[in-house]
Amino acid sequence: MTTRNEAVDVAVIGAGSVGIAVAYYLVKKYGIKDIAIIDPRDPMSLTSAQSGENYRNWWPHPIMAAFTNDSIRLMEEIAFASDNRINMTRRGYCLVTRRSQPSDLIEELYRGYGEDAEGLIRIHKGGGQHDSYRPPASVDWRQAPDGVDVLCDQSLIRNTFPAYADDVSTILHVRRAGSISGQQLGQFMLEYIKGQGGRLLRGEVVSIETASPFLLSVKTSDGVASLRADRIVNAAGPFLKDVAALLDEELAVSCVYQQKIAFEDREGVVPRNLPFTIDLDGQKLGWSDEERALLAEDPDTAKLTEFMPGGIHCRPDGAEDGKWIKLGWAFNEASSDPHGPEPINDQFPDIVLRAASRLQPGLAAYIGRLPRGAHHYGGYYTTTEENWPLIGPMRTPGAFVAGALSGFGTMAACISGSICADWVMGKASAPYARMLSAARYDDPAIMNELAALNNRGHL
Repeated sequence: MTTRNEAVDVAVIGAGSVGIAVAYYLVKKYGIKDIAIIDPRDPMSLTSAQSGENYRNWWPHPIMAAFTNDSIRLMEEIAFASDNRINMTRRGYCLVTRRSQPSDLIEELYRGYGEDAEGLIRIHKGGGQHDSYRPPASVDWRQAPDGVDVLCDQSLIRNTFPAYADDVSTILHVRRAGSISGQQLGQFMLEYIKGQGGRLLRGEVVSIETASPFLLSVKTSDGVASLRADRIVNAAGPFLKDVAALLDEELAVSCVYQQKIAFEDREGVVPRNLPFTIDLDGQKLGWSDEERALLAEDPDTAKLTEFMPGGIHCRPDGAEDGKWIKLGWAFNEASSDPHGPEPINDQFPDIVLRAASRLQPGLAAYIGRLPRGAHHYGGYYTTTEENWPLIGPMRTPGAFVAGALSGFGTMAACISGSICADWVMGKASAPYARMLSAARYDDPAIMNELAALNNRGHL
């Protein structure tokens, strides 16, 4: 069955957090009510359902810091408007290292916060009282300080964070950071869109005729529906390239599968007031000689016997009085095809627990003994080479893209939606919007700067 009687002002392809945010800000900022969000899956499923649901305003580049700062501001507006339905918390991010003088990390802090750095960075050295440091006692995002506290006193670190290993020497405690419910954020925006007349179309876009207006063929459970749209937004997550191909365009993005585990912390290893924690230091995993020899025999696992990068992260999950925790480690660098089976690694729980127990030794109790009901899952990081998002016009007039939010889709969904809505409407946007669009690839100065950062591993 084919129908040909539908038309909208804007068709958003993709019902993940970013696509929903684009539609939300088109409706909220510009009153575009004749809008359709198209996806063959349930809203907020696929990668949006696998989010770590964290946010922070610290990045090693002031553009990305401003980008996420603006997104946090928009999430705060929704938290106010919804009586914090999105469960926004703010105990911060703790970036942890065993180095006592990590001057490069502190330089990154100053570089990332740019001209605001002097007023935002507080360094706590030496013994004694540190009255200017406020421990993360409250989960209320409205009570948390801004900026970053750099803790260089080991006694202060041990007293504040006793679950960490004793060899931790420095913590960068980013304060405008925490967690939200990505699902509730998406649901809040979706309810608003529907309440203003927007709609969901359950189906897969299989062709696009690019003559104005666009004619989209959408494969649904009832057949093929035709939808006319004056403008379209490609917010298809790991399928950005597929939608671009329907417009005879290419997008320089790839998909990298990353994994997490969540389980009930029955031993109470991770305190419920612990901030989201990232171990910055690389390490060699503690295999037995027999295990190491077996791993070394297989090219796919041999790298696990070598020095591994840092980045293991852990945080309490769920309610304050709950027991669940999340662990993740985005060490995979191999691209995957999102059309194929998910490349889940059955060894990952054991790998991440071994790595995380170096920082939080109590987690070693769970190696090989995960509690019943533990959840091992993963999702695709859709990324550009320089790991900045793509938000703005495509080459095809009237077509726009909002995606490649590798690992930061939930925290940056709101500002991505707002900026993309501005592009769609041809209105003034954030001063950095052009640097996040494909136009950056035509600016050698921007690309040289991004290449230098990427080579240093700072993105």
